[in-house]
Amino acid sequence: MRTFLDRIYLAAGWVSAVTILAIAVLISAQIFLNFATRVFGLPLPSTIPSYADFSGFMLAAATFLAMPYTFRSGGHIKVSLVTARLPERARLIAEVIALIAASALTIFAVYYIWVLVAESIHFGDVSNGTIPIPLWIPQTAMGIGMTLLCVSVIHSLIETLLRGEPVIAASEEA
Repeated sequence: MRTFLDRIYLAAGWVSAVTILAIAVLISAQIFLNFATRVFGLPLPSTIPSYADFSGFMLAAATFLAMPYTFRSGGHIKVSLVTARLPERARLIAEVIALIAASALTIFAVYYIWVLVAESIHFGDVSNGTIPIPLWIPQTAMGIGMTLLCVSVIHSLIETLLRGEPVIAASEEA
């Protein structure tokens, strides 16, 4: 099961990376259009409609989809100023308490993100840009990312309890 979940987290990380690449391509295309129309006077449209909206939605998707992989690989900031000085048993207890709190918070966030998606679908909410984008589309990407983060936190909690030691590697201290 661990291998299966870790592959899902990795896949979400790759989707996030591809989304960041798509943002770069979109913004580069917009810069090229601005340059081509102003400097060379080419008969091209001077802007890509709603490119800022698309970029923002893709950034939100990339951010949320990257969270589960980043969490499992120890990439999130982990403040260990106090826990590093605790005995091993107390450190484990602190880790379990932190994972329980994180589980509760992510469950709360997952619930309300999916409520937001349902409301956006129900009311037909769309973006205000030139191209009206149904808001449930970017919100769904956000919900998937947060749901996967929730699964990864609970996954880490269960593994920590079963192993009797933290499973998330501490990131390098600065």
